[in-house]
Amino acid sequence: MNLIPMAAAIGALLSAGSLAAQEAPQPAPVAPAEAVPAAAQPPAPPLRVPNARGFRNLSVEEFAQMSTNQANIILDVRTPKEFEAGHLPRAVNVDVLAADFDQKIASLDKARTYLVHCASGGRSVTACKQLGELGFPKLYNLSGGFKAWTRAGKPVEK
Repeated sequence: MNLIPMAAAIGALLSAGSLAAQEAPQPAPVAPAEAVPAAAQPPAPPLRVPNARGFRNLSVEEFAQMSTNQANIILDVRTPKEFEAGHLPRAVNVDVLAADFDQKIASLDKARTYLVHCASGGRSVTACKQLGELGFPKLYNLSGGFKAWTRAGKPVEK
């Protein structure tokens, strides 16, 4: 058996196969995900779960919507003087800065949902943290507080 013609035949087949492979249409390269510009990517959905501190911040509109549920308690943690000057309808005043704040919140029903606010959002975060530490599972803080509520034209009682 003569190996030279056989080697030439195999070489010709391999050469023809590689030419055929070169002539076949190649799929278009796909850009990796990280090459897609950020503006072209859809925005991440907002988180709708409590934050690590045990409460969730709400916009004025979300807070207003939740306040329509009569079972939810609106907890105003401002001073009595601030409360008397104007407050949300159905609000209950428990001053977070008062010496007896811990005693008053300890007597609240932990099974209820609490919508907490202060003047601008700082004291209500403190109150939500304290309530969360006591085991209150359903806490919502009004972002921007009473000031944001009134700027949005929401109802106020005196």
